[in-house]
Amino acid sequence: MQGILLQVIRFGFLILLWLFVYAIIRAMRSDLAAAGGGARMPRTSGRAERKQRAARSRGTARYLVVTAGALANTRITLGTQPVLIGRADDSTLVLTDDYASERHARLSPRGDDWYVEDLGSTNGTYLDRSKVTTAVRAPINTPIRIGKTVIELRP
Repeated sequence: MQGILLQVIRFGFLILLWLFVYAIIRAMRSDLAAAGGGARMPRTSGRAERKQRAARSRGTARYLVVTAGALANTRITLGTQPVLIGRADDSTLVLTDDYASERHARLSPRGDDWYVEDLGSTNGTYLDRSKVTTAVRAPINTPIRIGKTVIELRP
């Protein structure tokens, strides 16, 4: 009887171990899906992509709009001063996002264009799907992802 009880305990422990591994894998997959931005846009032809880029780059950005995240639908009027984005209280756009750094990113005007740069954040800043490593021109209507927050420049 004691041998059977020992085998049942071993089997129960093995089941608990596999359930724990399964829970960890599910959590990692959901974190990766959230970090990747969820669903991917379908690929377009080269010609259609060039048209989209040309349409995005027309005009001058007048507003910064939060399109996703805790501050969705927030709109900031752009002027001539840089826009500081992060969790710090003195930021222009103060994020309540755990994945954003105190001083995460900066949008700076250069002529009619706006440039986004990462300020050494832990989780990075993404322009469309590309990680920003230096100051990069941010076209109008192109998503800029900072943690779970997505912003766009609008005319």
